Amino acid sequence: MKYFIIAGEASGDLHGSRLIAELRRRDPEAQFRFFGGDLMAQSARVEPIVHYRNMAFMGFVNVLLNIDKIFRVQRLAERELISFSPDKVILIDYPGFNLRFAKFVKHNLPSAEVDYYIAPKLWAWKEYRLKAIKRYVDRMFTIFPFETEWFGSRGYKVEYVGNPSVDSVSAFMNEDFDEAQFRVENGLDSRPIVALLAGSRRQEIRSCLPIMVQLTENYLDYQFVIAAAPGVEAEFYESLVGQTRVKIIYGATYPLLRVAHAAVVNSGTATLETALFRVPQVVVYKVFGGRLTMLLKPLLIKTPWVSLVNIIAQREVVTELLAHNYTLNRTDAELRTILSDGNRRQQILQSYDQIIYTLGPAGADARCAEKIL
Repeated sequence: MKYFIIAGEASGDLHGSRLIAELRRRDPEAQFRFFGGDLMAQSARVEPIVHYRNMAFMGFVNVLLNIDKIFRVQRLAERELISFSPDKVILIDYPGFNLRFAKFVKHNLPSAEVDYYIAPKLWAWKEYRLKAIKRYVDRMFTIFPFETEWFGSRGYKVEYVGNPSVDSVSAFMNEDFDEAQFRVENGLDSRPIVALLAGSRRQEIRSCLPIMVQLTENYLDYQFVIAAAPGVEAEFYESLVGQTRVKIIYGATYPLLRVAHAAVVNSGTATLETALFRVPQVVVYKVFGGRLTMLLKPLLIKTPWVSLVNIIAQREVVTELLAHNYTLNRTDAELRTILSDGNRRQQILQSYDQIIYTLGPAGADARCAEKIL
């Protein structure tokens, strides 16, 4: 069978690579064309048509500034689709681009089934997109249990397959790992580690990382380590870190989380991955507009929380410092609490265990591949 896959971000590249591996295992004659990254290229054994680095534009202004590039990528995707004529089109998250593409597929290649893996977070914002999903997406495979009820109550049946982050973390935890060797290889001493995860896009890294870096001046008994995002150059991080004592490691986010004592995490998939590693965390997010944006938040976002940890638990498990609340003093206070207050740490870890139970066992990518076939 022939599969055409679109993933527009680093997380989509990771989950897409594992899905491709599962499809190939079940369909040895599978052919792949895709928009994605290096991990998908390894699984598919072909290079991406377009790398996700050239697709990851965040925010209204940034999209406007790059609108010509976005349209060029879209037209290229349309040409490649018609040329390849796949049996299955698999869309991974990235809804702004993917839902427009789904419409093109249905109008121009109606014989191809459109499958969507990792549903757009319509329960948080932009519920109007459900109309396009009903019209242009044949099957939706979700990664959060509560999405089944949410979509079902609005007249669209979805299938929960499990959470791919559970797959990724479980696979890593089953590998041999030498903490002492990891510390030596990365120039880390024996002090407890605070992991800094500032996001995957330059724009959000530039916004969030400076406060994270300033934190380090008050914690001589700890070492702070930045998990660099894939596809972001070392020079970019070094320009933000300067001459501070913060370490930067590349391509080793999971090993870092495995040894971390606590973390400061930019809201996103990384908050859930941090929870799966059972690392107490403070969730932060810097947005343009600060206080005004927070005043408008109830009109824009339909959940009380932004971190996946709190959304899955449906209560505040970890503290969220957003917009104007993300300051050095408030982050410092929250970090000190999860480092020094044993009761607070235990509360977080117990809540993590409940979340892990709710998500269910590993095998999301395998279950999704089975259903697609």
